[in-house]
Amino acid sequence: MSRRFSGGKLVIASHNPGKVREIAELLQPYDVEVSAAGALGLKAPKETGATFVANAELKALAAARATQLPALADDSGLVVPALDGAPGINSARWAGRKRDFAKAMARLEKEMRGKHDRGAHFVSALSLAWPDGHVESFEGRADGELSFPPRGEKGFGYDPVFRPTGYQVSYGEMEPAAKHAISHRADAFRKLIAACFAP
Repeated sequence: MSRRFSGGKLVIASHNPGKVREIAELLQPYDVEVSAAGALGLKAPKETGATFVANAELKALAAARATQLPALADDSGLVVPALDGAPGINSARWAGRKRDFAKAMARLEKEMRGKHDRGAHFVSALSLAWPDGHVESFEGRADGELSFPPRGEKGFGYDPVFRPTGYQVSYGEMEPAAKHAISHRADAFRKLIAACFAP
């Protein structure tokens, strides 16, 4: 049986403004008072996990223990089979210290030259942790393909080069509500809500 979130304050354990905004929007209907780790002055822990779930749990636990509040963390990335799964858990690292995703997308385009398989999928792992060390984790996925050059100013990260299956537009061109309905994070979020928030 999953542990239920009993309401009140929740820390979003992320320093990525795009992720914080997206998660806060998804949480809006559930009467949760959210704070971001960055706004609370928390340092981002080193992501030493070998999987998305391991890194999400590490971040959620660090924030929950530091604030003595429940904390929700996301670890997500773009997985490209033609590149043996890269960038994967290193998706943010490809953008460098300055989080320059234009640079990361240029690298991705360069590495994809000559490769016929354009398939890709986003993975999102969401971990909800409590100060006592209990964690609930859920993973979501969205399939699609890479499309160059980057298109659209909405979203963040690799969104401008990812076209979800069944759509002619990139994540970067989609309105937030449309993306929330189909994204990898929304998929993980639905599982989280059903297990930990639903009455």
